[in-house]
Amino acid sequence: MEKQPIVELRQLSKTIGKKKIIDNLNLQLYPGQITGFLGPNGAGKTTTIRMMAGLMRPTSGEVFVEGQSVTEHFEETMSKVGVIVENPEMYKYMSGWKNLLHFARMNKSVTKERITEVVEQVGMQNRIHEKVSKYSLGMRQRLGLAQALLHRPKFLILDEPTNGLDPAGIREFRAHLRKIAIEDGVSVFVSSHLLSEIELMCDRIAVIQNGQLIDIREMNQVEEAHYYIEAQPAEQARELLTARGLSLEVSGAGFITKVEQEKIPELIHLMVEANIQVFAVQPYRKTLEDQFLEMTGGGQIAESHTK
Repeated sequence: MEKQPIVELRQLSKTIGKKKIIDNLNLQLYPGQITGFLGPNGAGKTTTIRMMAGLMRPTSGEVFVEGQSVTEHFEETMSKVGVIVENPEMYKYMSGWKNLLHFARMNKSVTKERITEVVEQVGMQNRIHEKVSKYSLGMRQRLGLAQALLHRPKFLILDEPTNGLDPAGIREFRAHLRKIAIEDGVSVFVSSHLLSEIELMCDRIAVIQNGQLIDIREMNQVEEAHYYIEAQPAEQARELLTARGLSLEVSGAGFITKVEQEKIPELIHLMVEANIQVFAVQPYRKTLEDQFLEMTGGGQIAESHTK
């Protein structure tokens, strides 16, 4: 049975003044899946997120959460949504536990047992009774994640969630996010300018430019086979490879070429026979940064608070 989307953006548009910020956006987000949201400066990422979080009304089109319109059923749909925007604000003079207790009072369905469960889920049980003022940025981020999960959301929106975290903190946060998505079937939507992090964190990416969705791509999508070949003398290697009908792209001390895997042993044999020294032949996969720049024509990724 095909999975039903938790969230749907249907022909979503937003015009502010005379400018169309978002233009006919269609997107489906599924349970257990982490989707990265990318776009150059001014592409419309934050405007889209605000509409998804019910903070801004669309000019036309609609956001649906489990089949219900956010505009028509605001309270009911928002009860299924959790949001973290950059560094979550907490009461620093209170403990992490008391912060969560305070947030829990806003939702009668959240019990103390649920708070304990979420604390364990994000790995904070040893520090939860300390004051937030003593927490590192990574710990505050984990507390923010716990707070967003208290009411068991089906949909989690994260806007620049790893801003300011060190590599260890980012890795830790990524692991918690993956666990939540898989174990609880939550659909996670992440907007970030850290392309290398999106590449590690997400199952797929959605790319927006000039208010329009220009690409949706699975992160494990099979690409055509490319290989990096490094050999000396380089010019002689180039002549031999181009004579075999290969198109070469210079990369550092070697070349990148599209070639079928089964032809690699033959190419190595030919180069060795021609007294060409082969230093490296390895699969080459374009990074998300390369792919992003291709998709957007070199557009700069937003650092934060893109409108």
